[in-house]
Amino acid sequence: MSSIGVEEFHELQAEQSVLGAIFLRPECLDEISFLEPRDFSSEKHELIYRVMQYLYRADKPVDIVTVAEHFQRRNRLEDMGSVAYLLELQRSCPSAANVEHYARLVRSKALGRRIAEKGRQIASLSRDDFESDEEYFATVEEMIDELRPQQSIGMRSFGETKQEYMQHLRSKAGKMLSGFDQFDRWSQLWRGWLYVLAGRPSVGKTAKALQLAIGVARQRQGEGIFQIDAKDAGVVLIFSQEMDEDELKDRMVANISGVSYNRIINKGGEDGFTEEEWKKIERAYSELESLPIYIQDKAAVTIEEIRATARRFKKKYGKIALIIVDYLQIMHIPQKPGERRDQAIGRVTGMAKQIARKLDCCFLLLSQMTRDSENSEEPKLSHLKESGSIEQDADVVEFLWHNPDDTEQGGKVIQSVFAKGRNVGTNKFRYLFQGWLQRFKELEKKEVTKSERKNWPKNRK
Repeated sequence: MSSIGVEEFHELQAEQSVLGAIFLRPECLDEISFLEPRDFSSEKHELIYRVMQYLYRADKPVDIVTVAEHFQRRNRLEDMGSVAYLLELQRSCPSAANVEHYARLVRSKALGRRIAEKGRQIASLSRDDFESDEEYFATVEEMIDELRPQQSIGMRSFGETKQEYMQHLRSKAGKMLSGFDQFDRWSQLWRGWLYVLAGRPSVGKTAKALQLAIGVARQRQGEGIFQIDAKDAGVVLIFSQEMDEDELKDRMVANISGVSYNRIINKGGEDGFTEEEWKKIERAYSELESLPIYIQDKAAVTIEEIRATARRFKKKYGKIALIIVDYLQIMHIPQKPGERRDQAIGRVTGMAKQIARKLDCCFLLLSQMTRDSENSEEPKLSHLKESGSIEQDADVVEFLWHNPDDTEQGGKVIQSVFAKGRNVGTNKFRYLFQGWLQRFKELEKKEVTKSERKNWPKNRK
C-alpha cells in the first residue's frame, strides 16, 4: 500500500472483489453486463475479465482451472499474474452478494479516469491544424462520445413498460407536412426517417428538395391539426455542395414569387426587372426571411460536420424539422485501409440514420442513380448509385423518373416512385415540373397500360 495511494488501493480492492465474486458465482456476469473490460485500471484484471466473459459466453466453466488453462495455452500466464494470484482473487471476496455494488464502483472510477484522459487529449488538439472550426468541434465530439459506456438496454416486460406505451399512444405522431397534398394524405414526413431522394441529372432533385424545405418550414402543429405560416415544426438545415447560397435562393424565390427562374438568374435581362416583378420578389423574399431555413454552401461536407452543426441548432432552437444534404456521392467520405467505396458510404448513411433518430428530425439525403437505370422500365433500389447500405439504412426511397411518353401541357411530367417506405409502404405520384419556376405541381395519377409500357424506348431519360 506504500507505493500506491489510498484511492488506488480501494479501486484495486473493488476490482478484485468483482473478479472474486465471478469465481464464486459465474452467473453474476449477467448482473454486471454493464461493466466493460476497459473499466479495469489493472491490465491483468482487464485480461482476466475478458477471459471470464469469453468462457461464460461459450458455456464453459468459469473457475481458476479454466481461466489459468486459457492463459497457459497462449503462453501468457505471466500476464494474469499467476495461479496463486487467481486463488488470492477468489479469497478476496467471501460472498458474491455485493458484486453489482463493486462493479458500479469500478465503472465510476473508470469513467473518471477516461474523462481526465480525454481532457488532456482535447487540450493537446490546440497544437493540431484543422481545415475548419467544424472539423475541430467534430473531433472533440467524437472523443466525448467515446466516453459513453457501451451499455446495452436490458429486456423489459409488458408490465414494466405499460405506462410508457400508453403515454406513447396519447402523444402526437411524429409527422410533418411536406407541402405536397397527395403525399401528405398518404404518409407525411416522419421524424426519425432517413429519406433518400434519388434521380438522374436534370430531373429536378434539388428543386423538389427545396420545395419540401419550404413546405416543412411553413407549418406548425396545434390542436391536433397542422396550421400554416408558423415555425413550430423546427428549423430546416440545407447543406448545398454544388450550388452556392444565391443559386438556391434564386430557385426558392422563383418557386414562391412566380417570377421566371430564367429572368431571375439573368437579373431581369438588359432592362432589369419590372416594377411588378420587384414586388413579387420582395414579397417572396420576405416570406423566406420569416421561415426558419438555414443554408450552408460548402463543397465536400462530412457527415461529422453535419452532425455537429445539427447538434448546435438543436441546442439553440430546441427542435429540428428537416436536414437536407445535396448530395450523397459528392460528400467527403474518407475510406479506411482495405475499405470499399460502398462500405464507406454505408458508414455515412448509417450515421445519417442515427442523426435522424437522436435529433428527432427527418434527414433528407439526395442521391444519384446509375446509368443502367436509363434502360429500365421503372427505377429499382439497385439503381441507387453505389448501392448497398443506402437502401438498407433508408426508411423511405423516392425516385424521380421521367417517361417522355407521359406528357401534359405546361411542363415536363415527372413520376415519383416510392420504392421503399417503412411503415407506409410503396406508392407512385405524378408531378408537372415547371422548370421556369423551379416548382413541382401535383397531377392526377395515371395508370400505365401494358401496351404503353411495351412502346417505351429501351434507353430513356
